[in-house]
Amino acid sequence: MAGDQSAVSVDAEKSLIALAVESWRFSRVFERLAHRLDAAEIARYVSQLDYFRRRIEETLDSVALTLVNMEGHDFDPGMAVRALNLDDFGPDDTLVVEQMIEPIIMGREGLRRQGAVMLRRRHE
Repeated sequence: MAGDQSAVSVDAEKSLIALAVESWRFSRVFERLAHRLDAAEIARYVSQLDYFRRRIEETLDSVALTLVNMEGHDFDPGMAVRALNLDDFGPDDTLVVEQMIEPIIMGREGLRRQGAVMLRRRHE
């Protein structure tokens, strides 16, 4: 019976992580869309988006999971991300995470899901 319980826990965590990643992606699209509205409407929709994001973070926190966003950080090959456009750069380029396509998910035991990023050259 205990084995069945841990299998359910693992499946539940995988499902929660998948839902969190999709929620994160949706919130990014919603944010871009909201900023196309007129100024009177932006505040209301951005406020709703902030509430949605807080609820997702609180839910993940309740099971010791955290979304990690690396946008703006220097890229390091050891980061827990797949760099989708890494082949576009040379070995001597200094790179920065321009956009998170999927967030990194961390848990008590460490990495639970690798993120995905788009990179750009650092402008010095």
